[in-house]
Amino acid sequence: MTFDLVFRARRVVTPDGEIETAVGVRDGRVVAIEPSLDGDRVITLADDEVLLPGLVDTHVHVNDPGRSEWEGFETATLAAAAGGVTTIVDMPLNSLPPTVDVAALEVKRKTARGRVHTDVGFWGGIIPGNLPDLRGLHDAGVFGFKCFLLHSGVDEFPQVQPAEFTAALEELGSFDALAIVHAEDAHTVTDSLPDYAGFLASRPPAAETIAIEQVIETARRTGARAHVLHLSNAGALPVIAAAKRDGVRLTVETCPHYLTFTAEEIGDTATQFKCCPPIREAANREGLWQGLADGTIDLIASDHSPCTPDLKAGDFATAWGGIASLQLGLPAVWTQARQRGHALTDVIRWMASAPADQVGLTTKGRVTVGGDADFCVFAPDDAFVVDRTKLRHRNPVTPYHGRPLAGVVRQTWLRGQEITGTTPRGRLLTRGDA
Repeated sequence: MTFDLVFRARRVVTPDGEIETAVGVRDGRVVAIEPSLDGDRVITLADDEVLLPGLVDTHVHVNDPGRSEWEGFETATLAAAAGGVTTIVDMPLNSLPPTVDVAALEVKRKTARGRVHTDVGFWGGIIPGNLPDLRGLHDAGVFGFKCFLLHSGVDEFPQVQPAEFTAALEELGSFDALAIVHAEDAHTVTDSLPDYAGFLASRPPAAETIAIEQVIETARRTGARAHVLHLSNAGALPVIAAAKRDGVRLTVETCPHYLTFTAEEIGDTATQFKCCPPIREAANREGLWQGLADGTIDLIASDHSPCTPDLKAGDFATAWGGIASLQLGLPAVWTQARQRGHALTDVIRWMASAPADQVGLTTKGRVTVGGDADFCVFAPDDAFVVDRTKLRHRNPVTPYHGRPLAGVVRQTWLRGQEITGTTPRGRLLTRGDA
């Protein structure tokens, strides 16, 4: 057997664990994993480097078209690649038009085509009145459907009421589509005060728990698949674990910022930390780590939600709520994970294979024969201090600025070609691509 490309590494993270091996690539796919291989081009990793599968980030707000001054397909995918992410799935809101019907999906695909440096898939949206559009979006290849149980932050993507949510899950259940839910209860959230304590109090843990209970009961009644986005409240984990034991088709994600930062360290003018739901106290952070360790939380996604610097100005009552972190998820999570005794195999399960499984991308998220040759060359024991001016997302705003992190992404490869930023080679994915 001949190979276009061979990687040799002392450490390769595979579904069977971390091994010393060679990985043979032909036509963009992994075709062999054996101790000794040779090929037309051989890449030998340094002793301090590990070959990881390319990460899969299923929660990215690209905001393009319509708010491309916030982000955009070129900058978002360059930031992803710089962080070892080779596949992203774009959220349906904050772009104009939002992805709530097939025509809007086609506008988004047209905007992205030829401009992406990683592979990109798309979520659809559930808003009041678009129930008849859901099957068409599903057939057009979206990976599932997002909705909000409270105001989304943009008026063109309204929240759904309980009856609308139930009707949507009944519809999605009829063709086994996935609902992904921003689960905060509209009646529990209140107006924020300008300081961080006031903002945190305005979105209490109960807001998440009440909404998650609604998601669980609706999924239980309808039999539909449901996914809780960006869990920040560890107090909801017992409810989630009980629902899973009962057979409710439920998955849950959390985000690097909830696993990294704590409310105690956020100053009253540090609006770069504002996100919804909010970053909570240190004890809560440890509860989220425990939820990952015991499997109650299934995966980690960035919820990369950038904006222009002026929208982050002001105070916690008025600033845009969103964390820009797409490039930093892997080192941020690894920095915290290693301190708690977790291995790179755990991080890859949370950030690559589990997200790929969630959206049905069978050739993504793992180094395995038949999979796409998507790789991250990672130096786990190297370190750096985050400099916002060196990040690839469009606007240099991030709460990670000045923070030391462990782990450096040295190369990212997409289907056997290194992502250098010169030529966009990413593909637009549809559900079921393999």
